[in-house]
Amino acid sequence: MLSDELLEILVCPKCKDDLEYDRKHSKLICHKCRLRYDIKDDIPVMLIDEAEEF
Repeated sequence: MLSDELLEILVCPKCKDDLEYDRKHSKLICHKCRLRYDIKDDIPVMLIDEAEEF
């Protein structure tokens, strides 16, 4: 689970827009870029090449 402080400062690495935290699926979602970033072992994987498109 990510802390509220971390969620406040995290932005999409591609467009710098805010991210939505999907707690159920452990993902950070950028609606502008339509990308989902994985969270593995409570660490966000903020690599554009590894993000999942939706």
